[in-house]
Amino acid sequence: MTSERRGLVFGGLGVLAFSFTLPATRVAVADLDSTFVGLGRALVAAALAAALLLWKRERVPERRLWPRISIVAVGVVVGFPLFTALALRDLPSAHSAVIVGILPAATAAMAVLRGGERPSAGFWLACACGLVSVLVFAVVEGAGRPRVADVLVLVAVALCAVGYAEGGALAREIGGWRVICWALIFAAPFILPAVLFSLARTGVSEGLSGGTGAWLGFAYVSVVSMFLGFFAWYAGLAAGGVASVGQIQLVQPVLTVLWSAALLGEEVTLYTFLAALLVLSSVALTQRTRVRPAVNRK
Repeated sequence: MTSERRGLVFGGLGVLAFSFTLPATRVAVADLDSTFVGLGRALVAAALAAALLLWKRERVPERRLWPRISIVAVGVVVGFPLFTALALRDLPSAHSAVIVGILPAATAAMAVLRGGERPSAGFWLACACGLVSVLVFAVVEGAGRPRVADVLVLVAVALCAVGYAEGGALAREIGGWRVICWALIFAAPFILPAVLFSLARTGVSEGLSGGTGAWLGFAYVSVVSMFLGFFAWYAGLAAGGVASVGQIQLVQPVLTVLWSAALLGEEVTLYTFLAALLVLSSVALTQRTRVRPAVNRK
């Protein structure tokens, strides 16, 4: 199997895992405190990461890598989970999923800045198609202007794109599973006080008074979305290139819309369907364009 094909396979597995994230988060924040859901998932995943690192007897990464690991932690461990959890208090997961469709375009841009990848003009044109479709969707669904929750999702996308691009480049050096494990370990000491403060502010009994569905949703985003999914995702980014494999995530909004309708009973509007269709079309275009991968610098 070529590195490009291996990247697509692992990237596809990661996208499948992540496609359930927004519906699971939506179910969790319906009963549980949103800050607890957004950041508490990382504490659960950090415990799993610590156990794995101890079992594998992994050494702490070289000091020169700490700033890069910290960038991954800010983007994918803190930024994306927290801001999407806050946004999903007011937005359906299907709506948020279409906006998250701009993540591959943002990831490609960050790959150029941080990973040294140089996508072709056709690649950028395909990214632009996906970007325009989700922006128009947000405006139409917001009665002429994006809502505050839409802005929160966009902030989440921007932070996540930085984490994806940096993590994909770093995975070439230390391996994808080590990237997410150490990012979780680095972030945990900063996340724990925030989670405790949030629970103290809302009250532990009130903030954690969720039903079975809410806790199942929290379990999914903690174990799969925040931990296992990244094993496949960063392995795919490392093998196939951040900009190219990142475009597979354009399929994620379509999958999430389907899960939201099937599992949560959310209504899929005509605008949602059209925007998702445009996003799906753009991923086909991006995979037909040529992307020169970054040189592996060790």
